[in-house]
Amino acid sequence: MPAYARRPEWLNLRPFDTATLTAMRRLTRSLKLHTVCESARCPNRQECFSQGTATFMILGDVCTRDCSFCAVESGHPDSPDPAEPHHVVAAVARLGLRYVVITSVTRDDLPDGGASHFARTVDAIHKYDPDIVVEALVPDFGGSLSALETVTNTPLAVLNHNVETVPRLYPEVRPQADYRRSLEVLRQAGELNSVLRTKSGLMVGLGETRDEVVELMADLRRVGCDVLTLGQYLAPSHKHHTVVRFAHPEEFAEYEEIGRRMGFAYVAAGPLVRSSYHAGQAYAIGTSPDR
Repeated sequence: MPAYARRPEWLNLRPFDTATLTAMRRLTRSLKLHTVCESARCPNRQECFSQGTATFMILGDVCTRDCSFCAVESGHPDSPDPAEPHHVVAAVARLGLRYVVITSVTRDDLPDGGASHFARTVDAIHKYDPDIVVEALVPDFGGSLSALETVTNTPLAVLNHNVETVPRLYPEVRPQADYRRSLEVLRQAGELNSVLRTKSGLMVGLGETRDEVVELMADLRRVGCDVLTLGQYLAPSHKHHTVVRFAHPEEFAEYEEIGRRMGFAYVAAGPLVRSSYHAGQAYAIGTSPDR
């Protein structure tokens, strides 16, 4: 595959402010929490941290899967911390969050894939303040319907599960995942809880074609996915999957327009768009009666 050593001008990132990053790290470490913002080396983490928000990553910071695009450490994780849901609530309170995004590493080592831990975390936030909107970015739980039901039975507003890339690239990008299984997660979530907004995201630049992206978008609509995010893949290191190409902002604008015509309630597409980026804004717009 071709590699691009130099990022194009529309992907010039601002230098990180050490003080901003340190302040959020101090908070999360004091509560024994992790953020996917740091673990996945999100390029938007300074902006989000400076606005006093972050995506909490529960169930530890070690994943049982080894996706070639992901910066999260892979290996054998520790047992879940039973106090973690309360630590998340403490962080939510300190930051004054009104919209909270929770994600996790994949925990194939747990009987329910960590679903009950998700549920306890969502329930703890709701008990603290029932007006806080919660979005859960979940793994596939190994395709377990009962595990998914455990999560959808909570006071959750948005169930997010990322397909990440087109099905042809799954063997090299997500070797332990299954494209159809991920689509089923989204379909089943909507059927289990009709009030839920379902959401998914993918990266471009991994070697997919435009037609494959459009077909993937159509697949998501066929299973009732409401919200879509598309962003540029940026390799976390030279050891990760190669960036095959950088998509121009005009290409993202085209995907956004195609998504709207397909019937998504909200589409966010751009080089630095990530699944949790401006998630509260996406929820507000996507649920507006004017849409």
